[in-house]
Amino acid sequence: MSARLPTAATDADVDAASARPVSAPVYVYELPVRVWHWVTALSIVILAITGFLIADPIWPLQVGQPSHHFVMGDIRFVHFVFGYILAIAFLVRIYWAIVGNRYAREIFAPAVWRRSWRHEFFKTIRWYLFLERETSKEIGHNPLAQIAMFVMFTLGVIFQIVTGFALFGQGTGYGSWAYDLFTSWVMPLFGDSQAVHTWHHLGMWYLVLFVMIHIYMSIREDIMSRQTMISTMINGWRFFKDDRE
Repeated sequence: MSARLPTAATDADVDAASARPVSAPVYVYELPVRVWHWVTALSIVILAITGFLIADPIWPLQVGQPSHHFVMGDIRFVHFVFGYILAIAFLVRIYWAIVGNRYAREIFAPAVWRRSWRHEFFKTIRWYLFLERETSKEIGHNPLAQIAMFVMFTLGVIFQIVTGFALFGQGTGYGSWAYDLFTSWVMPLFGDSQAVHTWHHLGMWYLVLFVMIHIYMSIREDIMSRQTMISTMINGWRFFKDDRE
């Protein structure tokens, strides 16, 4: 009979983990979190590409056959579709942060009030600066990753959703849900439509920068840390490379 892998740890289990060796695999990322991660990754890539083309088309649009003249319309449509996908997936992710395990909440509420969290935060920084020989074992995101995910990703995505739907509502017009929920207050807040366009475009580059850092750090952690990283977002399980505390 094959041994069953342990189920996701409770809050008490995780709090106690720092006081004992951690070597058994832990189920960290539940299926909804993993599906959301990859759907969001695809959405950000497509939104960044289409957003860049909307802001700065790279070909002459008024030459050739008439069927070619609606290229920008198609690009905008794809941009809008994946904007909806990103926003809906983010709402589902917020819901799962409430009903899922504790690791599902890390990108929304880093535990900065905990002394142990702050200790690990500065230890992680020292490790990234090569001032520590090795890092601690982490079951979920390490504290520095939690802060980066919250500041760069969570707040960045919220900003892009709000400004994106404000621009979308400008096209759907007065009385539409997008206009009433977003355009009606975002435009006056920023001053005018061009300002919202500019900040939305800058927000795209902010998320692109996050993606670059995120990919680099994930690969680095997978190689240099004491636990698996990339495979965990595929199968959900965190495996550890040694039996030491």
